[in-house]
Amino acid sequence: MSHGSLSPRQYLILGLVALLAPLGDSCLARGMAAMPPISLAHPGTLVAAVFTPWIALGIALLIGFFASYLTALSWADLTFVLPATAFGYVIIALLARFWLGEAISPERWAGILLIALGVGFVAQGPSLTEHAAAEEQGQEQGVETR
Repeated sequence: MSHGSLSPRQYLILGLVALLAPLGDSCLARGMAAMPPISLAHPGTLVAAVFTPWIALGIALLIGFFASYLTALSWADLTFVLPATAFGYVIIALLARFWLGEAISPERWAGILLIALGVGFVAQGPSLTEHAAAEEQGQEQGVETR
């Protein structure tokens, strides 16, 4: 794999990373909105909540996110993959506004825009640090790279 370009499969994995976490979180929020307040002093209510449909779906989506995240980390640097998860803030804001009916202040929209711009900057760089090339160059110049 070239370090400058991603395969369609890798784009799919990054898309899943960006999409599954916000979908899972939105399902959790929708499920918890229908539940009475939960206290850690009464863990039985927390266990019961796990088995409600929206919360169970949210957990399943978050498991899918975690599997996709681990897959992405197997071929890309954390500093490349983590911003892909940050793009989820854009998706979560849209889901919260249009699916859950939450109000979002102009300040939050501005913050979300800044996050999206930051993700765009990071996406321009390589997905994987080229350690081998740097070590070879250092050896050619007689420089210790570690």
